[in-house]
Amino acid sequence: MNKWMKMLSPLVQPAAAVLVGLLVGAVAIVIAGGEVLETYKEMWNGAFGGFYFLTNTLSRATPIILVGLGAAFAFRAGFFNLGAPGQMIFGALAASLVGLYMPGPGWLVSIAALLAGVIAGGLWSVMAGYFDARFAVNLLISTLLLNYIADLLAGYLVAYPLKDTSGSAAMAQSAMLDKSVWLPKLFSGMPLHIGFVFAVVLAVIIYVLLKRSVIGYEVRMLGGNPLFALYGGINRGTMMLGAMFFSGGLAGLGGAVEILGSQYRYIDGALTTADYAWTGIMAALLARSHPLGTLAAALFLAALQTGGQGVERNTEVPLEVGAIIQAALILFISARFTYDFLKRRKGSKSHGTAV
Repeated sequence: MNKWMKMLSPLVQPAAAVLVGLLVGAVAIVIAGGEVLETYKEMWNGAFGGFYFLTNTLSRATPIILVGLGAAFAFRAGFFNLGAPGQMIFGALAASLVGLYMPGPGWLVSIAALLAGVIAGGLWSVMAGYFDARFAVNLLISTLLLNYIADLLAGYLVAYPLKDTSGSAAMAQSAMLDKSVWLPKLFSGMPLHIGFVFAVVLAVIIYVLLKRSVIGYEVRMLGGNPLFALYGGINRGTMMLGAMFFSGGLAGLGGAVEILGSQYRYIDGALTTADYAWTGIMAALLARSHPLGTLAAALFLAALQTGGQGVERNTEVPLEVGAIIQAALILFISARFTYDFLKRRKGSKSHGTAV
């Protein structure tokens, strides 16, 4: 009995957050003049009510899972990485450039583009870690501000030197990737691509890494008790750079798979408008940085977004009801995070570390 309670205890707070979100959503539905059960039924149908809708939800969840896993890993190590949007943008941009200009067979170019996305996102993340380690620049602030630099720089590149000049070329975007570079679809005629398989496999790998490996133990020790980790001989600077590269690399991979699997070119603002990165960070916080929990939370949040479209199609309730539920989740997470912060004693000077 105690074993089961120990296994299920991490699920209590996420489940409570989801319940609160659904209750707040129910209030919003009533205010909008809709029927609660009917609206939630249409939301379910819009997310899972058919094979196409299911694959659409899983496809949307793919970059959210990858970003969430990266954020969860950084949080576990004790570093609050808010740079996922910029890291995802650079990963997507790097994948686009490699996909467009690297010679060779399509499968090789596709693999190289994915690796380029990982490296670009990882290096952009490491830069913030280096500023922390070398100059004591607050990691929370630097990762947040670097998002703006990444977004504006990538927007400039696709609006001017890398802009697609074929056809009307009205949008700021790169040229279309060759079809040989695209990630293969898991089912013909459906939006789901092999990137989803990558995301699920990585969630399992990261779970095992954190749970069973020496590196995982050191990561958890540093995140749970920095002073004890320092006493045990763990180098905070080295661990931070490694964790930030891994975290940013996963966010960059999220951008790369979205380009190679869904958009097939870099379009200015497409990733930020879709809000993949912040949703991924929210999934990690909702799951308390548990890799498998992050996977489940990302699927739930993606279902809210795709299901909201079904609600607007078939009821008088606007799709923003899904955003209201997410906002309630954010408030719940923020309250819990603040409570944990006030409980924990500061053992040492903080440089943007997670709590």
